[in-house]
Amino acid sequence: MGIFSRFSDIVNANINAVLEKAEDPEKIIRLMIQEMEDTLVEIRSAAAKCIADRKELGRHIEHLEREQEEWARRAELAVRRDREDLARAALAEKQAISDQVLRMHAELVNLDGQLEKFNADITQLQSKLSDAKVRQRSIVIRHTTATSQLSARKHIHSDRLDEMLYRFESAERRIDRVESEAEAIGMGRGKGLADQIAGLEGNERVEAELADLKSKVGQGKAAAGKESE
Repeated sequence: MGIFSRFSDIVNANINAVLEKAEDPEKIIRLMIQEMEDTLVEIRSAAAKCIADRKELGRHIEHLEREQEEWARRAELAVRRDREDLARAALAEKQAISDQVLRMHAELVNLDGQLEKFNADITQLQSKLSDAKVRQRSIVIRHTTATSQLSARKHIHSDRLDEMLYRFESAERRIDRVESEAEAIGMGRGKGLADQIAGLEGNERVEAELADLKSKVGQGKAAAGKESE
């Protein structure tokens, strides 16, 4: 894949869409960042070569322009010495160099256009790379959190946890049975001395409350009899 084909794919790529299709988003964005960085290095390298070519072409143009001026000076000298043949030949050399300089200036314009394109590509790719790196930090955090949550939920729903809960419930049932057996053993047995005394105290309270109730009822009847007289 050529450098500019790769660059076009990267720039046109929708990072969100790529990540939604990825099984391992963290790995995918890491590979995308690596691809962007590699492409950026290649574009910078190509731009550096273009700059070097432009400088070399500029130096060549300056050299030819000096030669052009020299042939013009020679042609003028030949005319002063009445050597039109030499002047004509010198002007022909000057014209050939002038045509060559024009072609090189056209190449220079082309190189300037390439450098502008390189600069735009580098700026665009750097922006894409910065965005990817910001997303990478967020994705790593989210992926780590999601992995931890998934692991915790797997433990929560695991058979081992269900088995532990079953054992806990079984222990509770065994304790219930032991307590029930203890209560059953005490059923039907006579009350102890303390229990009997406690029962007497309870009976005394009932009797006292009953006597109080009878007294109130008796008083009420007496009052009703007097009113009827």
